Amino acid sequence: PKKGIQLPKVLSKEEMIRLLKAIENLKHKTMIMLGYACGLRVSEITGLEIKDIDEDRRLLLLRKAKGKKDRIVSLSPVMLVMLREYQSKYKPEKYVFEGQYKGTAYSSRSLELIIKATKHKAGIMKTGSMHMLRHSFATHLLEKGTDVVFIQKILGHNDLKTTLRYLHVTNKDLVNILSPLEDIKDFL
Repeated sequence: PKKGIQLPKVLSKEEMIRLLKAIENLKHKTMIMLGYACGLRVSEITGLEIKDIDEDRRLLLLRKAKGKKDRIVSLSPVMLVMLREYQSKYKPEKYVFEGQYKGTAYSSRSLELIIKATKHKAGIMKTGSMHMLRHSFATHLLEKGTDVVFIQKILGHNDLKTTLRYLHVTNKDLVNILSPLEDIKDFL
């Protein structure tokens, strides 16, 4: 049987702002901001090591991400400042986001629970997990006019078809398409 195709769940920019404003804990805010700012998967956030941050070149090295592939993503200046502030307060040893014990990675499950609680606090009723931030990142880039091939490279997709799913949730061109009803409204 054919498998149904579901559109990615995406937050609007306004919802993203509400989500980030609802977070008070610096560690939680930094993790969620990083997920959105770089389009990262949960495992990429929790597995990120300090040595993977290239501050001079404003890059993150994601080692052995999905499919055991390495990839590089850019760090925005805002995100770099946030990471510096976080690191000066928490002083991690190995992983950027350490768990309960020094030198251990933060739990993916804990991060999922944080996003769930934060969405509730921000009044966002949409279903979706941390991966929704990755979908939002890609959709917002498309809406800004970023070439889909660059987005494919940033997200680490092998197949362009995977990235093209985001074209279905972007409203960039949809807002310019008027219903035929608009042409006949004066006659009604």
